[in-house]
Amino acid sequence: MSYNLDENLRRSAMNYPNSIACIYEDKSVTYHELNKQVEGLAAGLFAQGIKKGDGVALILGNSPEFVIAYYGILRLGAYVVPINPMFTKGEINYILHNSQAKAVISQVSVEHKLKDIRDQLENLKLVIYTDAEDHESTWKQLIETNNNNYENPFINEENLAVILYTSGTTGKPKGAMLTHKNLASNADAISKLIELNDKDRVVAVLPMFHVFCMTICLNAPIACGATVLIMPKFSPLQLVSTIRERKVTVFAGVPTMYNFLYQFPDSTAEDFLSIRVCISGGASIPVELLQKFENKFNVFILEGYGLSETAPLVAINPLKGIRKPGSIGLNIPGVKTKVVNEEGKQLPRGVVGELVVQGPNVMKGYLGMLEATSSALIDGWVYTGDLATVDEDGYIYIVDRKKDIIIIGGYNVYPREVEEVLFQHPAVVEAAVIGIPDGEYGEKVKAFIAVKDEQISENDIIQFCQERLVKYKLPNQVEFLRELPKNSTGKILRRELRQLIEVKL
Repeated sequence: MSYNLDENLRRSAMNYPNSIACIYEDKSVTYHELNKQVEGLAAGLFAQGIKKGDGVALILGNSPEFVIAYYGILRLGAYVVPINPMFTKGEINYILHNSQAKAVISQVSVEHKLKDIRDQLENLKLVIYTDAEDHESTWKQLIETNNNNYENPFINEENLAVILYTSGTTGKPKGAMLTHKNLASNADAISKLIELNDKDRVVAVLPMFHVFCMTICLNAPIACGATVLIMPKFSPLQLVSTIRERKVTVFAGVPTMYNFLYQFPDSTAEDFLSIRVCISGGASIPVELLQKFENKFNVFILEGYGLSETAPLVAINPLKGIRKPGSIGLNIPGVKTKVVNEEGKQLPRGVVGELVVQGPNVMKGYLGMLEATSSALIDGWVYTGDLATVDEDGYIYIVDRKKDIIIIGGYNVYPREVEEVLFQHPAVVEAAVIGIPDGEYGEKVKAFIAVKDEQISENDIIQFCQERLVKYKLPNQVEFLRELPKNSTGKILRRELRQLIEVKL
């Protein structure tokens, strides 16, 4: 079997031409229409000089334009670089430069950021705004392109499809290179595991630029001829009404969403009658929340686990069979995992070690980062940095994070990235960031700093960071210390900072 995301859409357009592919607000598009728009976009980009092997960045929120652009870029044989529209111009600049993107498809709301950095981007040849009429090339012209000189290139399953940027302990984002095989095999596996078919209606409320949504709410349903219900943002009221009125059958969300839905006073089990399966990922869902949610809405949640480097799904609790609350379930088909010690030797069941993954979903590596790639990928196994244990039935439990990652509403925040910004403040002498518990988002960022100007306030620091970091990465609290705790080599001891918080609690 050859894996190809573009072929998946073509097949669904052939098998289900009149079925609804996407619904957004009061508009819908059939698979035949979607395929035609995708073909137009590919031809339009080609006419503008974009070709196979080029990178095209998508700085878009959840929208029909994201779907058309995503598959249009893939049809061209180019690769997609999804970027959060909320990122600062510095973050966008770094990703566009590192990914060598030749074109950007974006919303006008991002125009002011792109204008400021465009002169610094030598590779960037084309910027298209989906909601503007007076720019280089309008969106409408592109998707209506009928270029007789354009021929679809041959796409191999090993061709690069998407570069996903994930923050690293170095403080610089790393571009995980995912092939058609990585993403399409993962979409195929989840489709089989949850028995996805053309009658399903999958709500896409997770951000489409995030791999969790990309695989489970976009690639998988498109490959099966199912309907994708696109929501621009998460709102408990709008999501509950969408589920009820549109008869949604599959919902995927992060624990934060489940918590907000559970707390939402106007929702009842009747609203969820059409739902046949819920999927939770992005962070561990508290067992208590999982059970309360299932009891209130009379549905069941399959908790899974994945990461950008594995496209993303690694393991999930089964649809049929034993579900073990608190576990991330069993390996998906074709994927192997093992728990290893510091030397890479496999540990017996029940013993805690680092979880490593092998399979068709494992990335090619990090773009332009040989050292980071060689430390993450060893003999075909990707080292997740997560500590885990496996029980006698093969169910995996994530015990802790080996890295100091902070997970906020399903988004990864790496302390070093925030610390780099804090150190830019002229008054900051030392800085360290940790995650602290948060009832709504799972965790929030707390910064500990030592300053040379005692007049500096918590608000001064937060405002300084607001100009340089996307909102979810911002320190929620700032604590001032005379000096941060360090070991004999001068390394700041995060565990002692955590103990400070525990003492205060």
